[in-house]
Amino acid sequence: MSGKGKGKGGRGEKKSVSKSSKAGLQFPVGRIGRFLKQGKYSSRVGGGAPIYLAAVLEYLCAEILELAGNAARDNKKSRIVPRHITLAVKNDEELNKLLGGVTIASGGVLPNIHAVLLPKKSSK
Repeated sequence: MSGKGKGKGGRGEKKSVSKSSKAGLQFPVGRIGRFLKQGKYSSRVGGGAPIYLAAVLEYLCAEILELAGNAARDNKKSRIVPRHITLAVKNDEELNKLLGGVTIASGGVLPNIHAVLLPKKSSK
């Protein structure tokens, strides 16, 4: 016996580490796992399922927020509003396909004028 520590073979009490920090994520892995279990999507939920789902959701949020931040900066604004999210999603091909049937409240539409409505150019 070396005499270091007391009981439990020197392990002592450890501070709890969240599943999110173990996975290196910001999204709550434990909460998503709880929602998967309570949602009755399946009778059993594997250990990796909430981690994978949290990682996918975090990636999608980061992608949308980056594009919306760029749209806000283009409009000389420092705050992201629903209009910027709409512009970001509609201008990105893959996000537009994923969120094609989604309506964002106070988002507006893409600026678009049909070619027929534009004034004709007169040739001189």
